[in-house]
Amino acid sequence: RYEPTWGSLDARPLPAWFDEAKFGIFIHWGVFSVPSFGSEWFWWYWQKEKREPYVKFMEANYPPGFSYEDFGPLFTAEFFDPNQWTDILKASGAKYVVLTSKHHEGFTLWGSKYSWNWNAVDVGPKRDLVAELAASVRNRTDLHFGLYHSLFEWFNPLFLEDSTNAFKTRKFPTSKSLPELYEIVTKYQPEIIWSDGNGNAPDTYWNSTGFLAWLYNESPVRDTVVTNDRWGVGSICTHGGFYTCSDRYNPGHLLPHKWENCMTIDRRSWGYRRDAQLSDYLTIEDLVKQLVETVSCGGNLLMNIGPTHDGRIAAIFEERLRQMGAWLEVNGEAIYGTKPWRAQNDSVTPEVWYTFSPKEGTVNAVFLNWPVSGILELGEPQAKLGETQVKLAGYKELLKWVALGEKGLSIALPQLTPKQLPCQWGWTLQLTAIK
Repeated sequence: RYEPTWGSLDARPLPAWFDEAKFGIFIHWGVFSVPSFGSEWFWWYWQKEKREPYVKFMEANYPPGFSYEDFGPLFTAEFFDPNQWTDILKASGAKYVVLTSKHHEGFTLWGSKYSWNWNAVDVGPKRDLVAELAASVRNRTDLHFGLYHSLFEWFNPLFLEDSTNAFKTRKFPTSKSLPELYEIVTKYQPEIIWSDGNGNAPDTYWNSTGFLAWLYNESPVRDTVVTNDRWGVGSICTHGGFYTCSDRYNPGHLLPHKWENCMTIDRRSWGYRRDAQLSDYLTIEDLVKQLVETVSCGGNLLMNIGPTHDGRIAAIFEERLRQMGAWLEVNGEAIYGTKPWRAQNDSVTPEVWYTFSPKEGTVNAVFLNWPVSGILELGEPQAKLGETQVKLAGYKELLKWVALGEKGLSIALPQLTPKQLPCQWGWTLQLTAIK
């Protein structure tokens, strides 16, 4: 049994499926998808910080006195087809999905008993969006279903009152935040609880350790659930299950603790933006690079998309997801179920990243640039004459290589036309009998 202390909770082994999965899709969807301007922090930037672009946007497009709450009924989701979403998620090659059940605006995508008239069943779609996506993901795929949940809410009067009292009172967590957490776990049995938004309050205010002890001991997902590290001031990168450390976290070196790089295809926002330019979206080359760097350093990649208020996954997001899936179809053995190797990247050729497949005993070298000479030099692997074999993933024949002294290999890549290449955007060499 786990005690409600960090010492006890942090000792819980992370369920193995999470490390093996390597790649998930994050979905930021909510009332912020209606203005779909600037950022999913629209309400805060407009009302609290009164940032000029947001104030001007509202003045130009909405009548005086229009409130953020008035966006609620406009969050309509009429084109939301959970099966279509699920098929796109499956095609991406991801092994898990995390949906924002509630962002900092407090609007819940399920009919929460604790969010009266500010949820997707009472207002807007009049549908339980969490239930629909969860059912579809479970019926059509083997993806693990997870939920993001924001602890705090920007403008909730109870939270603001507690905050004014320097968190000596706990009206908000006891009547809103914690009951919601118990509700989504019991109702939807998510295998990831992705907590966020501590509101500058300590974990004792949120009773995070009490909730996690229940989650790990009693809840219906106690054996399989994984959690992140955002449970109150001071817990990030220190306590919880896997570490997120910061948004778009990619240290570029091996970490001693399981971590996740949560990042966005749209560089500037987690929610959908109608004002996004093409150059704001990461290319598939950028995304493959993020995935390979992250996995080689022991992390998982959680790649975010933002659907529209009417429930569509924009074509550019769908294209990126399907491209990633096409790449993983060829190179998945270098990603899924791998462990970090003794070297993360190559010492001679830049943009080469290593992973290790323990079952096959294979060292995978993923290289992001195809050399003009057709010869790839690797400084790290130690080959054994007559034993070491080099394969290009997706290509039948073995490749010729010569050793470079004590350490290192020079590999002759096959002469292929662009059409004959097994894939684009990055390639995997599978090396056997390597030290």
